[in-house]
Amino acid sequence: MENVLRPLIVIGSSLILTLAIGWATDRLLRKADERDSDTPLWGLLRRGRIPYQLVLCAALLRGSYDQAQLVQRHQTAIGRVLTLVLIGSAAWLVIRIAAAIVETSYSRYARAHRDVARVRRVRTQVELIMRVVSAIVIVVAAASMLLTFPAMRAAGASLLASAGILGIVAGVAAQSTLSNMFAGLQIAFGDMVRIGDTVVVNGEWGTVEEITLTFLTVKTWDERRITMPVSYFTSNPFENWSRGTPQMTGIVYWQLDHSAPVEAMREKLRDILRECPAWDGRAHGLVVTDSTPNTIQVRALMTAKDADDIWTARVTVREEMINWLCEEHPYALPRVNTADAVLPAHWPRIPSQDGVRHRAYEQPGTRRG
Repeated sequence: MENVLRPLIVIGSSLILTLAIGWATDRLLRKADERDSDTPLWGLLRRGRIPYQLVLCAALLRGSYDQAQLVQRHQTAIGRVLTLVLIGSAAWLVIRIAAAIVETSYSRYARAHRDVARVRRVRTQVELIMRVVSAIVIVVAAASMLLTFPAMRAAGASLLASAGILGIVAGVAAQSTLSNMFAGLQIAFGDMVRIGDTVVVNGEWGTVEEITLTFLTVKTWDERRITMPVSYFTSNPFENWSRGTPQMTGIVYWQLDHSAPVEAMREKLRDILRECPAWDGRAHGLVVTDSTPNTIQVRALMTAKDADDIWTARVTVREEMINWLCEEHPYALPRVNTADAVLPAHWPRIPSQDGVRHRAYEQPGTRRG
């Protein structure tokens, strides 16, 4: 009877104690979150209740399993498994706690500062720092797990002795990966590009959605994702429309007839922009920038607070102006003259070689060869 009750008491007590401590801790965190709702720390810490309970359960079972006297032939193996679970869950808990602290610090900074560019820069740095911390914790946890095996401890001295050679080999083999990691840190702290920035890369316009230590994801306007190594942004030129201030100037071109009413178009542009919510009111203008024998090039200029609004303002101005020209001034649209020119009657007609008379003319006093 004792052989049955002892394992049940030991294991059951560990499980019940784990659940009781986990429930009490969760209640305390919930009350703290309700009392201090200005900070998200307590609510974020509640996300770590699963690894927290795993740590408690693994620690209690590891400490009391010898008293259970259950499956004594495999006691060493079971103890090692419990140790591995304890190390893994502890690493998981540390990552959750670090993420909660980092996220809380970022939330306070975002509420205290109204500069969107600075907030995005801090967000990029915080996310990359969190990834570095997670990687370090995972590596330490994996190393601790390996050291629980006697064979690994015996080989530790030889591994340390050959660490220099292994480091050189690993550095050569993972040269591109290491360069991307250093490029990721350079982007985070060099303020080259941030999460939420509007960029143009390889002719594609989009918003930076994610930055890691090795790659960067750009979400295009048509909801595609472009993933590229972060080293691209440290070795190739690219356009960052959010660098400094997000305010932008947009341009719209038209090819029109020489008779186009430029002054009336200036007034119409002013009316269109006044009714366009995307225009920020800073500047606008309309000028003739070029001319050809058949058309003139008219350029309209307008401003907006960011890249999204400047796109909206441009397409609105282009569409409204074309509709207005079609309705009010159709003669201003480009035309191809196909009718014969009306020339003075005293200019002689010249017959063609096939005997058909065309309206081809030459000026008086000239001679055809």
